[in-house]
Amino acid sequence: MQVSETKSRPFTSAAAVAARPTNARYKALALLVGLAALTYLDRLCISIAGPSIMKEFDFSPVQMGYVYSAFTFAYALFEVPSGWFGDRFGTRRALTRIVLWWSAFTMLTAASVGFASLFVIRLLFGAGEAGAIPNSASTVSRWFPAAQRGRAMGAVCIGHALGATATPFIVFYLIDRQGWRLPFVECGLLGLVWCVVWYHWFRDTPEEHPSVNEAEVEFIRAGAAPPEKREHEIPWRVFVRSRNIFFLCAMYVCYGYGLYFYITWLPTYLIQARGFDKDWASIFSSLPWLCGALAFVCGGWITDALVRAGRHKLARSGLGAFGLTMSALMLVFVARAEEKFVAAALISVALFFQFLTTPAVWATCLDIGRRRAGVVSGTTNMFGNLAGTAAPIIFGYVVQTWGSWTIPFYIAAAIMFGGVVMWLFIDPRRPLEEAA
Repeated sequence: MQVSETKSRPFTSAAAVAARPTNARYKALALLVGLAALTYLDRLCISIAGPSIMKEFDFSPVQMGYVYSAFTFAYALFEVPSGWFGDRFGTRRALTRIVLWWSAFTMLTAASVGFASLFVIRLLFGAGEAGAIPNSASTVSRWFPAAQRGRAMGAVCIGHALGATATPFIVFYLIDRQGWRLPFVECGLLGLVWCVVWYHWFRDTPEEHPSVNEAEVEFIRAGAAPPEKREHEIPWRVFVRSRNIFFLCAMYVCYGYGLYFYITWLPTYLIQARGFDKDWASIFSSLPWLCGALAFVCGGWITDALVRAGRHKLARSGLGAFGLTMSALMLVFVARAEEKFVAAALISVALFFQFLTTPAVWATCLDIGRRRAGVVSGTTNMFGNLAGTAAPIIFGYVVQTWGSWTIPFYIAAAIMFGGVVMWLFIDPRRPLEEAA
C-alpha cells in the first residue's frame, strides 16, 4: 500500500502543475503600472518646471493656467475616440500609439519659444496621452476576473501615484542642474523604451498569449463566456438613456476638478503662497502622491472585499461617497490652516481620501461597461478632464484677480461635495446593456 502511494506522487504532482494557473496576467499588470507611472511623470513635469517657465517667458498666473489646461482640454476631447480605438483594434496597438505620440510631444516641449508654441505643443501632448486610462481599464477587464478588477485597477492607480511621487524629486533635481528644457527630452525617451517592451510581449486577450495556460484562462473567465468581438460602434443612444452614465460622468466632473490642483498648481502654491523653499516644496509636492499610493491599495482591497461579501453597491458608491466627503472636509481645513506645515500635511490627507475612491471609480466603469469598458472609461475620464481643464484657469484667475490662495480651496471643496451626491445615484449592478 505504501509503495502504491509513493508511485502515484509523480503523476499527482504533474497533474497539479498542469492545473495550476500561470501568472501572465500579473506581468501584463506590471506593464500597465509602468505605463501609469510614465503618464504622471510626463504630465507633472511641467508643473515642476512651471515657476522656471513663468520666469523665462514672463507669464502671468492666468497665462500659465491656460498652458496647464491646454493638455487637459485636448486630453478630454480625445478620450472617447481613443477608448473606442482600443475596443475596436485592441489595446496592444492602442497603447503603443498613445505612448509613442505623447512621448514625442513631451520631448518637443523643450523646443517651446513662447506662449503660442508651448500652448500648441501641450494641446498635442494631451491629444496623444488621451486613452491611456480607458485602454488600461479595458485591458484589466479582459485579463482579470471580476473579483480582482478593483485591486488590479488599484495597482494601476498606484503606478500613477508612484510616478507622481518621484517626479518632483527627479525633475527639481534635473532642472537645478540642466535647466527646465532637457528633462522633458529625458522623460520622453522613457516612453519609447516602454513601447518596445509592450508591443513585443503583450497580446489583446489571455487566450492569444503563449505564456497563458488553460487554467489561467479559466480562472480569469470564472465561468463567464470568452470576450465578445471588438466593438465597431459607440452606442450613443444607449449612453444618452443611461442614468448610470449620466451620474458617473457628473461625479467624475467633481473628482476631476479637485484632482487638477495637485497636477498643476501645487508646487507653485507651496512656494509662492506658503513660502517653502524648493527642497521642502519637492517633499510636500511628493507626499500627497505617496499617500495616494497607500489609498489606492486600501481602496482596491476594500472595494473588492465588499463585492465578495455581496455588498456591490456599498463597495462602489458607498466607498466613493465616503472618500469624497472626507476629501472635501480636508480642503476646507487647508484653506483655514495658518501654519504652513499643517496646511501641507492636510493637502496630503485630502488626496488620500480622494484617491481612496479611485479603484471604485474604474471598477464601476468596468461593471457598467463590460464589453464597452474602454468607451465607458473614456467617456467618464473625458468629463473629468473637461472639469480639469477649467480648474487651473479658475485657480489662476482667482489668484490674479483677488490675490487669494484660499478661495480656490473652498470652491474645490464645494464641488467635491457635489460628487458625493452623484455617487448616491450610481448603481454599479446595472450594466450598460440594460439601459437599451
